[in-house]
Amino acid sequence: MAGDRDSAILIAGTSSGSGKTTITLGLLAALRNMGMPVQPFKCGPDFIDPGLHQLACGRVSRNLDLWMMGEAQVRGTFAKGQKSPLPLGGLGRGGTSDEPGSSRFHPSSSPFPSREGESLLISVIEGVMGMFDGQDSSSAALAKVLGVPVVLILDVRSAAESVAAVLKGFETLMPEVAPVAVILNRVASPRHLELVSGAIRKHCRAEILGHLPQSLDFSMPARHLGLFTGVEQPISPEALESLAATIRAQVNLERLLELAASAIVPAVEDAPPRHEQGTVQARIGVARDRAFCFYYEDNFDLLRAAGAELVFFSPLADRDLPEGLDGLYLGGGYPELYARELSGNLTMRQAISDWADSGRVLYAECGGFMYLTEGIVGEDIGVLPMAGVFPVTARMQKKRASLGYREVRLEQDCFFGPTGTVLRGHEFHYSVIDQMPDHVERIYTVNSGNGEQSREGYRYNNVLGGYLHLHFGYNPQMAVEFVRACRSAGPMGEKQ
Repeated sequence: MAGDRDSAILIAGTSSGSGKTTITLGLLAALRNMGMPVQPFKCGPDFIDPGLHQLACGRVSRNLDLWMMGEAQVRGTFAKGQKSPLPLGGLGRGGTSDEPGSSRFHPSSSPFPSREGESLLISVIEGVMGMFDGQDSSSAALAKVLGVPVVLILDVRSAAESVAAVLKGFETLMPEVAPVAVILNRVASPRHLELVSGAIRKHCRAEILGHLPQSLDFSMPARHLGLFTGVEQPISPEALESLAATIRAQVNLERLLELAASAIVPAVEDAPPRHEQGTVQARIGVARDRAFCFYYEDNFDLLRAAGAELVFFSPLADRDLPEGLDGLYLGGGYPELYARELSGNLTMRQAISDWADSGRVLYAECGGFMYLTEGIVGEDIGVLPMAGVFPVTARMQKKRASLGYREVRLEQDCFFGPTGTVLRGHEFHYSVIDQMPDHVERIYTVNSGNGEQSREGYRYNNVLGGYLHLHFGYNPQMAVEFVRACRSAGPMGEKQ
């Protein structure tokens, strides 16, 4: 059970771009460098930041999203993350490779690797957007649900005494989760620090833990699709070491640990027993490499709890599917960035196509769905053939195509549950598909936050694909149903 002994802190910001991710990474690396085991979490549906967290501290970071998961699942995931902080093992058959240019990656690659047997001291949760943005799914709402104190990142660039008015507003809007401390970001000079600090001490209750200079030599590599993923290792070990050293010198980490110890996390019931160890119900192949790296850790946990053995493979590097699989799970990522390599792996493309034609279970979302189309189209790549399961192409565009939470109702029975089952997830992509032919089934009714409805969830044989990233935590039974369907279908070559 999780209870009042948990040590945790939530790093919030006044807005997007305030420095939350940079400072969170620095804190994770600095604490880890001090020999303190630290467990990262991310508020919201984002896939990028958790990968960067793992790069900084060597532990799998978990998403905490109140809308997609619900309060009970969020509390359970938080407790579970604290109990099992060690990173995942290698990916793909034959181990992993960190060689330059390798298509596989090692999920625990970090300058600060975890050590078995460590006792957890602190959990660090990175917030999302501004502290109150997102209404019931905001960082503030999460802090309230988990009973975790908040440290606010204040971007003081181009302001001085007025910063105190901003902080005062954050302290009074929801007093029950008022920031207990702040870290000042982008301080221009000693005089600037004096003015800001004086105003805060005079008018506000939050204490100042430290500050970072405007001249900080650290930046997050970005592109039009967003930040680079952690598996691409966009931040060098040297840059992380430098950032960690700056945080250690500029922020009072001893005081931060004292504040984190004041967390009063509500107790949660022990998780229901999972299948007995060794009683594998189904072997599910999971595509995981540099092209496909967007997965919610809870989805893996729930599949394992339902009796699945997850077998990671690489559509980039492996020439064929692993043997003895009962189902396939193709997650999201950036397949468009590796389209030439994916297209050039003819044997894997054929293996996926044959699997789909055989009637075996295959679930693909976002990037995985793009891989199942006839091809990916882009200005820089032309038209590159993919697995060809669905008779459309995925066309990249510079403008974002879709972003937001989605609720799904199943309009037909499928391997996630019976008609009427409700699922939740998130959508974010820059590609669009051609008009899907009418003969292809659409088994989702998708409701967006603005009240709009659409039909998606494209089905061919026992293949289900679409742009939504579903979080199994909202309806854990879907993992049980998926494993059951995989077991019933059986491996390739067995009689139906």
